[in-house]
Amino acid sequence: MPAIGVIGAGAAAAAGTLVLDTALPDAEITVLEKSGGVCGRAATRRHEDLVYDYGANYVKSDDERVVELLTETLDDDGLVDAAEPVYTFDESGAVSPGRDADGHKWSYRGGLTQIAKRLFGRTDATVHRRTRVETIEREAGAWALVDADRQRWGPFDVLVVNPPAPQTAELLADAEWDSPDRSALREAAEAVPYRTVWTAVLHYPFEIDRPYYGLVNTDKNHAVGWISREECKAGHVPDGESLLVVQAGGEWSAEHYDDDPERNVAALADHAANIVGDDRLRSPDWTDHQGWRYALPEAGVERGPLDSAESANLYCLGDWVAGEARVHAALRNGLDVGERIAHGA
Repeated sequence: MPAIGVIGAGAAAAAGTLVLDTALPDAEITVLEKSGGVCGRAATRRHEDLVYDYGANYVKSDDERVVELLTETLDDDGLVDAAEPVYTFDESGAVSPGRDADGHKWSYRGGLTQIAKRLFGRTDATVHRRTRVETIEREAGAWALVDADRQRWGPFDVLVVNPPAPQTAELLADAEWDSPDRSALREAAEAVPYRTVWTAVLHYPFEIDRPYYGLVNTDKNHAVGWISREECKAGHVPDGESLLVVQAGGEWSAEHYDDDPERNVAALADHAANIVGDDRLRSPDWTDHQGWRYALPEAGVERGPLDSAESANLYCLGDWVAGEARVHAALRNGLDVGERIAHGA
């Protein structure tokens, strides 16, 4: 009976765990997640009657296997689709039609975290939240993990690593794994460039009448990279209200990441008002915010070190392994890695 350890409970890890639990029903799968939630940057919060996806905003229907996963494998009860299109805006803030939404833009009435919750919920895996892995150990052909409380987990026959590439590199730097594969994989993970994103969530007690769901800055020369309207997702925002998720561009986010959050929120509200063309948006009645230091991988990882690590039964997965900063890409990668592990077990 194989023992499988999983670091991180993101979308890719959840998809991979479902594959492993299905293909290896006798396997013992242990998932250690540092935060209190699951699904990584596909994150959801609630506030009174509001539900909002403040990281990734939706899942695209760009992959047949992911479409099947969401609409057939999982219960599609509560699956919602933002039907309005995505428009663009340029450096000056001028809005134009022209970028449709690339098919479906799926979330759930309960938010995107439902993806990982439902995937893990279909397995016998044990998920330990608020458990931060600090050390990876390799001894006698098996893996072990030590968390921040010095609790030891394992031994594991297979180790699956889901954190963003920079955090994976940090774990590998301190890993007790005496192999050239460790250094090669660490260097490969360190080389993956990431974009920082600072997000403001802005609520208004009135409706915003616009023909689009989202606005994306295509020239990457504006302080704002993305604006979306959560009221376009059924069940997220009560009738007669509006909620904007405003994500700053990479340069602005990195420059202001450690600034006063209230000042950042006010600045992004001003930008949103100018772009959307409604001065009322400068004064939200309720706000939230989140910084994502490692939000979006901007390139993929070198494949060779990943393959070498897999020969030692260490598997990395996630959007940085897929080479595309999208939830559907992370899910697809999780399915692929899960199948690779199952076939080799």
